[in-house]
Amino acid sequence: MILTDQQNIYEGVRGTSIKILNRIERTDAYLDKLLDTELRNKEVSDLDKSLLNEIVHGVIRWRSRLDWVINGFYHGNYVKSEINLKNALRVATYQILFLQKIPHHAAVNEAVEFIKRLNGEKAANLVNAVLRTIIRNIDEIKFPDPAVDAVHYLGVYYAHPTWMVKKWLARFGFEDTQKLLLANNQIPEITIRINRLKIEPAKFLSSLEEAKLSYQGSEYIDYYLRVRNLSELSELNYFQSGYFTIQDESAALPSILLNPQPGERVIDMCAAPGGKTTHLAEIMKNQGKIIAVDKYDHKLNLIRTSCDRLGIDIVEYVVGDASELELESADKILVDVPCSGLGVLRKKPDIKWKREPDDLLKLNVFQTGLLNNAAKLLKPGGAIVYSTCTTEPEENFMIIEEFLKTHTDFVIEDAAKYINHILVNENKCVETYPHKHHIDGSFAARLIKK
Repeated sequence: MILTDQQNIYEGVRGTSIKILNRIERTDAYLDKLLDTELRNKEVSDLDKSLLNEIVHGVIRWRSRLDWVINGFYHGNYVKSEINLKNALRVATYQILFLQKIPHHAAVNEAVEFIKRLNGEKAANLVNAVLRTIIRNIDEIKFPDPAVDAVHYLGVYYAHPTWMVKKWLARFGFEDTQKLLLANNQIPEITIRINRLKIEPAKFLSSLEEAKLSYQGSEYIDYYLRVRNLSELSELNYFQSGYFTIQDESAALPSILLNPQPGERVIDMCAAPGGKTTHLAEIMKNQGKIIAVDKYDHKLNLIRTSCDRLGIDIVEYVVGDASELELESADKILVDVPCSGLGVLRKKPDIKWKREPDDLLKLNVFQTGLLNNAAKLLKPGGAIVYSTCTTEPEENFMIIEEFLKTHTDFVIEDAAKYINHILVNENKCVETYPHKHHIDGSFAARLIKK
């Protein structure tokens, strides 16, 4: 059982789920950090950890669909109901609608007992009545009519904010938007990068086959694999030995596009948590110099730990604001900017409920500042890769267009020289989407200084 210090009010998997969901709704806290804290509890069984992860991600992923269903059977003002009651109903309804292995009565009883402890008999009776009515009518639930209001239908049924649906509907049309929303709600596969500094990919694959561990090769990068779960790999001690790093293929593309060579001086302007820094070092065969920049030293410590594990010793760590930093000029610069993260909603579903349309324009200013400073720090003939993990033009090609207007000494180099052409758009930039490429949404442009 997962216990807290709050007199065991939030005990058990479902109670802990409600506690995490409350925190996400009330504060700026992010799901992955809150969940990580709970999953570090050694007293919790692997089965409970798996269920906790499933419930919390599932409720956040499908929140507006769950709310639509609950509201349809709720007597009173569900929107203004107390947060514990609301999240108890969401947790139970998610199990009823999506988790076939959990008996309906178990999901109902847990929610009822939780609310009884917290809010008393009357509130518990309300929860019981709502959930049992949902179960009785589970095959008769009606959703908005797409023919009447496509935005409302897509927002409710595929659980995305209205502003996001409107934006994508205008850009992609109904069918592609529907596919993108569905892809955003799917549980992503685990992708790993083989560390070629420590082991040859062929040898790594042979050892997996000997251990009878299933894997699938990447369609785009020959030293990336998709695996079903990490627990099997952890038994081989491969992670601790530095043989691999967990990283989505989309996150590998900027480093490959930068194409750093052994012996070069490279700046990674927004380096933490270090997945791209270490990838650059592996591509460079651990020869040369990488300057890893971040505002916070504790974040750079994460990179130091990864480098030690992976056998990398060419990284120099610099604490500072990358948009204002003065450094010795470099041969190559990676500008992987902070962004809205709308390309990684599969992994971080809470982002879609935290973002507002204005965020894109606010980020735009900072992203431009980082790119402008990178231009100053680059040697003539050198290359910059500007990259994001978002799908939005305001943070992607529109930034590049504006940059080229004010920096006539730069040109775009065709990304297809370095990256599978399937992932390159008409502007010669990397552009990926979950529903088209089955990896996270991302963007990357390679800029050459004449």
